[in-house]
Amino acid sequence: MRPYHFLCPFSVLVLAASLALPVQAAAPAWQRLHLPVPEQQAGYDFPVYANHVLKGDLRQIREVIIVQHGIQRNGNDYYAAAMALLQASGRSQDEVLVLAPNFPGKPDVDKDFEQMPVWSVQGWTGGDAALPGTGTLAGLSSLQVLDDIAQFLADKSRLPLLKKITFAGHSGGGQLMHRYAVLNHVDESLRARGLDVQYVVANPSSYLYFTPDRLERTGQFAPYDKTICPAYDDYRYGMQDMVAYARGMTGMDLYQRHLQRQVTYLVGSLDTDPNHRVLDKSCAAEAQGATRFERAHAYWAYEQYLGKQSLAGKTSGTVMHHYVDVQGVGHDQSKMFGSQCGVMLLFGDQATIGRQAAQCKSVQK
Repeated sequence: MRPYHFLCPFSVLVLAASLALPVQAAAPAWQRLHLPVPEQQAGYDFPVYANHVLKGDLRQIREVIIVQHGIQRNGNDYYAAAMALLQASGRSQDEVLVLAPNFPGKPDVDKDFEQMPVWSVQGWTGGDAALPGTGTLAGLSSLQVLDDIAQFLADKSRLPLLKKITFAGHSGGGQLMHRYAVLNHVDESLRARGLDVQYVVANPSSYLYFTPDRLERTGQFAPYDKTICPAYDDYRYGMQDMVAYARGMTGMDLYQRHLQRQVTYLVGSLDTDPNHRVLDKSCAAEAQGATRFERAHAYWAYEQYLGKQSLAGKTSGTVMHHYVDVQGVGHDQSKMFGSQCGVMLLFGDQATIGRQAAQCKSVQK
């Protein structure tokens, strides 16, 4: 993955004077995707939005873009926004599959997600298991669902031309995709099959730390005061009491593996409201900073801090990870992914970028 220089001129990349994103005429319909499970012959069904019939002919698909919704579980909105960007990008829809998983929550009884796994309202954002009594595989983690979707896509008998999978998430979806980038069990096997795998993490409320250290006001890293927040290092914020999906690896083992994965972190320069209505305000999240912007920059600095603790970190700690401020954007998924860097990450260097797209500033730590 090449370095980004997002403030350089985009005259070569901007192929149109201005792009007006098309208005969706009607709400998209979701599809029931059947995901097989080796330990359970029946498998399970899961709702997704997609621009191709997933039971149909997918032999022309070369790239898949998985776009993850936030805590409102509105996969339809994320799908519609991604499709508008795809249409504006100049890329052929015939070779790009846009897929928006929709994790059912307890309040979603009116969405007809019968006989499918159901999570607590925010449990899916951290990899929690589906709630009991849903008739699905016991202990099914939301992280495992993403594994199963990836394995479905990587099946050469189904998508023989597939070359790239992008996992992208914003807000609550950014939380899930960040933890998935760290914890998933399939990245290396997907790359071994010749697939380019990347993760785009935008504006999450919190991050997964590999050690008890947090950024102090002095600019140094040190263990946080447990008298202020006794559980600040528990999962989903740290390595203690790890979710079942990811048990068995140490924090530094996970960090070293994570270094080799292709991850770009985006944060809106205006995502600075400490009282935002869906901002995680728990003491464990507050230990990471007051706002999403602060938490992002603290975590980026933390990754570099860890890199200095080991030889591997010194040589390769920043190669596969990139950190980007999206200028003039707050907590807005369409503007984040519709920014200059967002379009490039999702649709490639040759994608058409509109004049109104937000600029991006690569952050060097």
